[in-house]
Amino acid sequence: MGTSGVRTVAPTTSPDEVAEILRADGCVVVDRLAAPSIMDEIADELAPFLEATPVGGDDFAGHRTRRTGSLIARSTTFRSLAVHPLVLGALDRVLGDHATNYQLHLTQVIDIGPGEPGQLVHRDQWAFDFFSFPAGFEVECHTMWAMTEFTEDNGATRVIPGSNHWEDGLRPSYDDTVPAVMARGSVMLYLGSLYHGGGANGSGGHRRGINVGYTLAWLRQEENQYLACPVEIARTLPVELARLMGYSRAAYALGYYGDVRDPMEALHGPTKAAPGFSPR
Repeated sequence: MGTSGVRTVAPTTSPDEVAEILRADGCVVVDRLAAPSIMDEIADELAPFLEATPVGGDDFAGHRTRRTGSLIARSTTFRSLAVHPLVLGALDRVLGDHATNYQLHLTQVIDIGPGEPGQLVHRDQWAFDFFSFPAGFEVECHTMWAMTEFTEDNGATRVIPGSNHWEDGLRPSYDDTVPAVMARGSVMLYLGSLYHGGGANGSGGHRRGINVGYTLAWLRQEENQYLACPVEIARTLPVELARLMGYSRAAYALGYYGDVRDPMEALHGPTKAAPGFSPR
């Protein structure tokens, strides 16, 4: 199973170009899309939560890895990353092929501590009870924002470019992967069909990345956004972000409440409800 490096593009790259590479390789890095100061602000806002998060309880989660969620509620600065125009523009093209809208799937900081071995190589879409989606039918896309430098030594995410075209249920080895090396503020977009895993951290420091997942809106979310972000906070969010969290209908009627009402009415009343289908 031969591999090649992860393609890296400039932050001025168009959504069309990012989507084209995503479809071909299953992953792409956008260099320095966010300023390092943004990462500093997010780290400051999340500091007490990061400190309080326990490490994982099994080999897959990582015994030296912490996963801190509920980022929309806990970090106001993070919210701009979740709705970054370049990211959503690429997702419109890659996920928009298969559904009228998509949603936030999860938000978490993944902190890989010193001494953590490499993670089992997997596909994120296996979260859907290992359902084997048709090849080329993309239902999920993730972003990994580099809060710290991502190096081969400190546990940069390991990927197999092009493996999104492989058959399902394979068990590639860690040696089949390459590291997604990134500067702080860079982001890697990668499909749910891409074989990948967390890198081994052989350094003395922590590797922190902000993992934001997006899925077609007719699939169940991994992170329950309605519990992760209390309704009193959801009411203060921009409408676009609230809809992305799930306050919108999918397909024709999925997600309505009460007397077939748009879920946005639960936050803001009928004036903010969308007629018919809602964006994303």
